[in-house]
Amino acid sequence: MKIEEILKSTVPMDNSKKIILNVLYTQNVITENFNEILKPYEISGEQYNVLRILRGQKGNPANMWTIQERMLAKTSNTTRLVDKLLLKELVTRKVCPENRRKIEVLITQKGLEVLAALDPKVIAHEQFFSKNLNSQEIDQLNQLLEKYRNQ
Repeated sequence: MKIEEILKSTVPMDNSKKIILNVLYTQNVITENFNEILKPYEISGEQYNVLRILRGQKGNPANMWTIQERMLAKTSNTTRLVDKLLLKELVTRKVCPENRRKIEVLITQKGLEVLAALDPKVIAHEQFFSKNLNSQEIDQLNQLLEKYRNQ
């Protein structure tokens, strides 16, 4: 369905506006679907992102700056996200022995188990949104989105 039909727009739109509206609308559809996957685990998309970053550390702690740097949403309040994950016992937090101003965060076994349970659901989610595209179209879409974003 075209974006004009979805938004029930009667006013002609130029292509630059259509691109932005298509990207924003598509992001909302993907996010709403993803949030439904996360709902039973009582975590947000941003909290999931933090857990994935920490799992990627392979048992090594990450400081707040490292987490913030790797976040998809750079505006996320990393401290607040970590605090919520701490309350759910999905991460631990301690002061770095070498630098008392640095906070180190580690994913717990419970956090790893939540990610392990989510992994197949997240893969299915990703594949669902790619199913109407062939591999060449997927590559092309990725290239175009990167080109569009990297002005």
